[in-house]
Amino acid sequence: MTNDRSLIRLSGQDSRDFLQGLITNDVAKTSDGLVYAALLSPQGKYIADFFVLADGDALVLDVASSHAANLAQRLAMYRLRAKVDIAESPKVVSRGTGPAPDGAFIDPRDPNMGWRAYGTEDISDDTNWDSLRVAHVIPETGIELTPDTYILETGFERLNGIDFRKGCYVGQEIAARMKHKTELKKGLVQVEIEGVAPVGTEITSNGKSVGTLFTQSGNRALAHLRFGRATDEMQASTATLRLP
Repeated sequence: MTNDRSLIRLSGQDSRDFLQGLITNDVAKTSDGLVYAALLSPQGKYIADFFVLADGDALVLDVASSHAANLAQRLAMYRLRAKVDIAESPKVVSRGTGPAPDGAFIDPRDPNMGWRAYGTEDISDDTNWDSLRVAHVIPETGIELTPDTYILETGFERLNGIDFRKGCYVGQEIAARMKHKTELKKGLVQVEIEGVAPVGTEITSNGKSVGTLFTQSGNRALAHLRFGRATDEMQASTATLRLP
C-alpha cells in the first residue's frame, strides 16, 4: 500500500502554546490520545486537516502528503519569534480496522474508522477507506475538504475536530459565529445514487443547482447540499440521487 501521509514534528519550548493559538482543537487533549483538528484561514475557511499526537514534549502532525508542504509553510509563517522547530518526522503512518497493533491510537473522528499507528514501516491493512468514509460521512482532505470549505458544513463538530471552549485561534470568530448565530443551510450528507458521476459534478433539481457530488461507493455517495433546495430526487450528470 502506498502511504499518502506525512508527519511534521514541532519541538521547542513554545511548540504547544504556538500550535494552541492556531488550530481548531485543544492541544491539551493529546494527553489522552490522538486529536483531530484543522488550520483555517483568517476568513474561517479550510487550509488543512490533520491528527495531532504527543511525542514527549514535542507534537507531531499527521497530514495528507498533498497538503504537508503548504501546512509546514503556513506554520513557519506564523512562527515569528516563537521558539519552535518545524521538521519532517521519519516515522511512517499506518492505519487499519483489524486488531490494533501495540501503541496504536483509535481514530478520534469515529471509532468505525479504526486505528492509526506510527513506526518504522507501513503495516496498514487493505480496508476500503472510501466505503467506510461514505458509510459514516467522513470528509477527506482534497476531496470533500477544499479551500472553499467551512469545516462545520462537513461535520467537524460531530467528528471531534473543533473545541468551542479552547479560546482564540486563526478563523475562530467565523467558526463560532456559524455555531452560535446561524443555522447551517448547507452541509455534507450521505445520498443514495443510481449511476456514476465524477467527483465535483454539480447536483441539480428542477433546473436549480442543489450542491456537489463527491466520493461514491456502491449505491451510496457523499454530497454537499443546500438543504432548502434538496428534493426527493436529484441529478448529477446521468446519475440519480435520493436522500436516504
